[in-house]
Parts: sequence; structure tokens; C-alpha cells
Amino acid sequence: MDIFQYEFMQRALIGGLLVGVICPIIGLFITLRRMSMIADALSHVCLSGVAAGLLMGAQPVISASAFALGGSLLIELLREKYKNYSELSIAIILSAGVAIAAILIGLGNGFNGGIMSYLFGSIVLITVEDIYVIAIIGLPVLLLTILFIKELFVITFDEETARAGGLPVKLINVGFTALTALTIAVSLRIVGILLVSSLMVLPVAIAMQLAKSFRGTLVTAVVSGEISVLIGLLCSFYLDLPPGGAIVMTLVLMLVLVLVLTPRRAASV
Repeated sequence: MDIFQYEFMQRALIGGLLVGVICPIIGLFITLRRMSMIADALSHVCLSGVAAGLLMGAQPVISASAFALGGSLLIELLREKYKNYSELSIAIILSAGVAIAAILIGLGNGFNGGIMSYLFGSIVLITVEDIYVIAIIGLPVLLLTILFIKELFVITFDEETARAGGLPVKLINVGFTALTALTIAVSLRIVGILLVSSLMVLPVAIAMQLAKSFRGTLVTAVVSGEISVLIGLLCSFYLDLPPGGAIVMTLVLMLVLVLVLTPRRAASV
């Protein structure tokens, strides 16, 4: 563990452990609500935000957060317009995100390859400023999710009952989508834009195979996320791999192992 004497590895560990908690928690709710694709859509919107930040000389994670928030609000707006085809809103925003990113990256002439560190993550290029941004945005996301976990639970499993019980379902849905957007934005420096959705979904897939309750699934997903971050960062350092790829590949191998050793249907959480 002497590798954590290096400052860049200390920064990677702090940032990685934080996103390793937030991503599976948010991922559990989007999975149970059958909205896993929303993470892919918002991650592509984040790519537009990163490109805009690099083009204007702004902090890319902050610009990605702003773009992701805008994308999340547009998704909710489009879901109202296409009530019978709500998944169409995700496809529309994903397409727009990719198109805007392509244009901005073209205007920046590829940013001399700097965009690659945001696509797959980079432990070497994580700065103190990145950690501050991850903490300032990520910790409130975590606290708000924990604070409203009961409301999110009720809405996830029975939206009509929640509405009848007086819960502001629409407001909570918008707020949750915004939290999802911010989670993706703060995670992209560690995991990368193209792989951040995997850190939200794969720990949940592992947990649903092992746990028998909602609480158990939540805890198991977080533990799986943290283990994958630690192993992934170690592999990234010693094997000179992109951290995002190493973390996600660790999760894939964990999932395969769990599926082989526990051949039963996923738990009903």
C-alpha cells in the first residue's frame, strides 16, 4: 500500500471512494425504476459540458454539472410531453448530447487529446481542485439522497400511493433526476464519461443477486462499488490502465463470479 504515499494516488482514492458510495446508491433507484438508460443519456450530456468547459477555459466538472442539470430538466419536461413513450425523452437528450459534444470537440480540434482523460478517467491528472469540486457537489448529493430515501423508496415502488399520500411526486422526480445528473458529473474524472453509468448499474446487479431486501441490496451495492474502486485503482497504477476501465472490469468479473456461485434469480427488493 506504499503507492498511496503518492499525492495523485491519495487524490484518486479520496475521489474514488466518494463516487463509489454515491453511484451505487443513485444507481439502485434508477435500476428499480427501470431508468438505467438515463445514466447513459446524461453522461453524453456531460461530454458536451466537458467540451464546453475546455473550449471556454472553465472547470470541466463544473461545466459538465451545469449541462447535466440542464439535460435532467429537459428529460423531465419531455417525459411530460411524451407520457405514453417516456423512454423517448432519454433517447432525444442522448442524441442531442452526442451531437453537441461532437461539434464542440471539432471546434476545439480534439483539445490535443485532453478530452481522453475525461472519457476513461485518469488517476494522474486528478487535481486538488477536482477533489474539492467532487466533495462540494458529491457530498450534498449523498446527504439529500439519504435524507429523502423513504420518499424515494415509496415513489419507486408505488407512485400512485405516494401521490395519494400527499407526497410532491413531480418535484421529487425532478429532484432525483437532478441528483442523478450531478452524480454522473462528479464521477467522470475518476471513472470517465463513457463508463460512469456502469459504476451505477453493475454494483446493483451484483447486490440484487446476493441480497434479499432493499436495505441489504443498498449496502451490498455500496460495498461492491467501493471494492471495485480500490481494486481498479491498484490495477490502474500497477498495470498503467485507465482507472475507469479497470474499475468497471473489476465489477464485470465480480458479477460473473456472483452469477456462477449463486445461480438463482435476482432478489425482489
